[in-house]
Amino acid sequence: MAFKRLLKLDLPPHQSAFLWGARKTGKSTYLAEHFPRSIKYDLLKTDELARLLIAPHLLREELIALSSSELKYPVIIDEVQKAPELLNEVHWLIENKKIGFILCGSSARKLKRGAANLLGGRAWRFQFYPLVYPEIPDFDLLHAFKNGLLPANYLSSQPDRMLRAYIADYLTEEIQAEGLVRNLPGFARFLDLVAYTNGKMLNFARISNDVGVDAKTIKEYYQILVDTLIGYYVEPYSKKIKRDLIQSTPKFYLFDVGVANHLQHKHISVLKGEEAGDAFEHYILTELVAYLGLNELDSPVNYWRSKSGLEVDFVLDRGRIAIETKIASNVDLRDLSGLVAFCEDYQPQHALVVCQAARKRIITTIGKTHIEILPWRDFLENLWAGKYYR
Repeated sequence: MAFKRLLKLDLPPHQSAFLWGARKTGKSTYLAEHFPRSIKYDLLKTDELARLLIAPHLLREELIALSSSELKYPVIIDEVQKAPELLNEVHWLIENKKIGFILCGSSARKLKRGAANLLGGRAWRFQFYPLVYPEIPDFDLLHAFKNGLLPANYLSSQPDRMLRAYIADYLTEEIQAEGLVRNLPGFARFLDLVAYTNGKMLNFARISNDVGVDAKTIKEYYQILVDTLIGYYVEPYSKKIKRDLIQSTPKFYLFDVGVANHLQHKHISVLKGEEAGDAFEHYILTELVAYLGLNELDSPVNYWRSKSGLEVDFVLDRGRIAIETKIASNVDLRDLSGLVAFCEDYQPQHALVVCQAARKRIITTIGKTHIEILPWRDFLENLWAGKYYR
């Protein structure tokens, strides 16, 4: 099955771009389909990487030897973070030869930490994500929980084997190979635990005790996952009105629901129960993050929680949208005390409950707030149609 990806990487002549995304999200396949006539340097090939590491100037010499017709399309450098020195040559070629580039990689962390040349705004930034709802014909939610949404994993008949290989080959070995972690045993213990903090407020001191490294290192490990696009922080919504709020404790979500479930040894066979509910909340978060990123919307995803324990899963657009997720099919006001309290304090324009209800309906609270109860497919159709961000 070929997936039609939503990313629009439309570049004017001579414009360059960075394309970042976690491994196996489909970046290389996308570029091969959309830029088939581009000159490509693939730094996953050890011989290509070795010669350009030894002599970065070869990139410049090879490209200025080409004709303008051969350089009509942007030059692609895949896994650019493996050879930061190339970016000086890229900079020169952009400035002096008006050559456009697409610089593709899984993380800018190594480039930033090594003070690499990030081209000073000369390259637009795009991000690639795992598959999202509109990209998958006949989308199956339970299948997504089992397989995850990396394209090869979603299609695999052996998802456990695929996920195990991804975690072993990338989340440990590749991160070590990039020089991002020195204490690999400590990082491996951290990875065993990180899935169990998925979607939870982080207690760095407690995690530090469990892993056996200091809290500062634990924060660094989480930041590595964020910088390598393997996870997302969700910060608390902090606009205080009446209630005492938990102000400074972020939540953390892995980038893919299948990876998280595999790390937690979850085998979800039905769309009900606490484990399925957690996976559902996680899945909706990944759709929100991808929608905002692909549409280049400056709108953070937050959560809201009071000190008394009232909570809303996701708050978007600085309080304009509040979303609660429920794996249940029957939802009423007794299940929505957190969302009702948030509505009383903030009067969001959209108060939504995403669940397995058979039909959409509206509940009106005592304070006259309308809360929409939405089947999850309806919510996703509305989201990707731009209903909430017009």
